[in-house]
Amino acid sequence: MLKFLADLKNKHHKRVFGGLEILKYIGPGLIVTVGFIDPGNWASNVAAGSHFGYSLLWMVTLSTLMLIVLQHNVAHLGIATGLCLSEAARAHLPAALSRPLLWSAMAASVSTSLAEILGGAIALKMLFGIPINIGSVLVTALSLYLLLSNNYRRLEKWIIGFVSLIGLSFIYELKLAPVDWGAAAAGLATPALPGGSLPIVMSVLGAVVMPHNLFLHSEIIQSRQWNLQDETVIKKQLKYEFADTLVSMLAGWAINASMIIMAAAVFFSAGKPVGELEQARNMLTPLLGGSAGTVFALALLFSGVSSSVTSGMAGGSIFAGLYGEPLNLKDSHSRLGVYISFFAALGIIFFVSNPFRGLIVSQMALSVQLPFTIFLQVYLTSSKKVMGKYANGRWTLFLLCAIGLAVAWLNLELLRSLF
Repeated sequence: MLKFLADLKNKHHKRVFGGLEILKYIGPGLIVTVGFIDPGNWASNVAAGSHFGYSLLWMVTLSTLMLIVLQHNVAHLGIATGLCLSEAARAHLPAALSRPLLWSAMAASVSTSLAEILGGAIALKMLFGIPINIGSVLVTALSLYLLLSNNYRRLEKWIIGFVSLIGLSFIYELKLAPVDWGAAAAGLATPALPGGSLPIVMSVLGAVVMPHNLFLHSEIIQSRQWNLQDETVIKKQLKYEFADTLVSMLAGWAINASMIIMAAAVFFSAGKPVGELEQARNMLTPLLGGSAGTVFALALLFSGVSSSVTSGMAGGSIFAGLYGEPLNLKDSHSRLGVYISFFAALGIIFFVSNPFRGLIVSQMALSVQLPFTIFLQVYLTSSKKVMGKYANGRWTLFLLCAIGLAVAWLNLELLRSLF
């Protein structure tokens, strides 16, 4: 009887994939996408568009291409090994090396949560006049509720809904704005570095490629695993994962590009550079009407809450990996990781006197840790001991190393310019 049930299960896993089967694999990539349309991105994109018009749109295109390569590669780790990046680091590196790396990733998760919670609190202040500290507590409480009271599939639907609302909000903003689509198309494809733009160019890159997203993608991609012993199923997962990653990252690219286009069309064309998100909302109202400012604030709130949820998930995954465990929000280690990510960030926010400056500093902290995560990923996914025959080939290894070195150099330049 047991053999019959096992055979039946395997037949179920080996069934033919129809044309709409790909829809069952769409989801993990969109969860990750939330991380690079977070409030930190809003600050970078609004600054880019309002100060330099359409000329920095190409950086969104380049950074998204880099992100697709990295996220696709780290998702392979989860599919081929059944381990997330944090678990694999603990399993395949000496403790003296893996523990400092993973604790630095936890610090990055705290820094990410700080930006996400702070962004949501700024939105609440825009909409209802709620003080930043109180708004931060409300955003944290709502994010914890969504994260700990829902199973993964329901949470995935919530996040996809938030991403959709953010996208629709910017479609509405673009409909109101007097966009020069010819200039926007040229900016998307033509690299340019106007005088004084390098710090903003690097901040756009740093806000798109984020360490917690690499840990998170390797974890949540396993929600779609069926049978790791069946090579045919693994190959199908690898195939459909790329489609999920590509579609999701392109959605994020479109939203980030829309932010810059909106800022260029409304603020740059009017000669009004923006230095704060609240300032952007206040300026939108007289230029495009009251509804534009309200939609902007609502979209920021959706972004803050949804990205807070995913940063909490990443914190739980990283901390559980320190103990060789997968993310399980019913387990004490995973929950403790979520609490550390949220409450450490909340405690820091209480000492932040300038919210916009807080967003910038949080991105600086991420930029310090990011190269360590990228090269950890490159080492693990290039190791035949870890990945077997799915280890990176020479071309993939070259491409990943080139991206890692470029990101490391650009982020160091960002730090240098800020100091």
